Amino acid sequence: MKEIFTAASVEEARAKAAESFGVEEEKIAFTVIEEPKKGLFGKIKGEAKVEAGYEPPTKTQAAQAYITELLTKMGIENISVVPTEIENGVNFEIGGEGFEELIGKKGELLDALQYLSSLVCNKIDREYFRITTDCNGFRDRRREQLEKLAAKIAAGVKKTGRTSALEPMNPYERRIIHAAVSEIEGVTSRSVGEEPYRKVIISSTEKKPYRGGYKGGKGNGGRRGGKRPRSKPHYDITTSFEKDYKKPKPEDDLDLGSGLYGKIEF
Repeated sequence: MKEIFTAASVEEARAKAAESFGVEEEKIAFTVIEEPKKGLFGKIKGEAKVEAGYEPPTKTQAAQAYITELLTKMGIENISVVPTEIENGVNFEIGGEGFEELIGKKGELLDALQYLSSLVCNKIDREYFRITTDCNGFRDRRREQLEKLAAKIAAGVKKTGRTSALEPMNPYERRIIHAAVSEIEGVTSRSVGEEPYRKVIISSTEKKPYRGGYKGGKGNGGRRGGKRPRSKPHYDITTSFEKDYKKPKPEDDLDLGSGLYGKIEF
């Protein structure tokens, strides 16, 4: 974009352009169209007029620059942030000396970079742009771990008939669990709670046969006159922590085509 700015001096005109574009003067290309002229007795006549040209970065460029700047401030050297286009966005393959060791067991650093860079690039305009981050195949390895975890927990639920709650996970990891559970007969899954403590609950869909009942008469706990014995108290195995959770949110519905992370709401 190009725009004309006028002021009492060229310097002031340049400063007005930088303020208008919201960037440093160094990022703007200036062309001086007209300078103030000295009149009689040194009096300044007229105004300075400059043409300022500035092309804002694309969302990919903005996110890439942000990640690079952040890692530089963290002391990472030989940084590489390589973009690859994906549906409705871009994936960044990130590398650098010591970066992989900082990712964390669950990819906490990758998740943070993904979230923060998404905030940066999606402020450019209102059109949603999806950002994903990876490092040396970490996402695939984590997906495999979660799928094995889902299968293991589902097997236990089918065997005991008892509901099982997994530890809190981010939306991306919850989707992996939901997708894995959906392929297993006899179990179902749902998400409960509020971020960042939202977690997946896996339950059995098979009804267990009722083994209780009352036998009249004497013996076997019976009573005279066929009266029913006092029922034993029912204990709810659901923890108070689980009871406080709300109904599942839309972002946890199975939408396997949505990819990593759904749209970030501000």
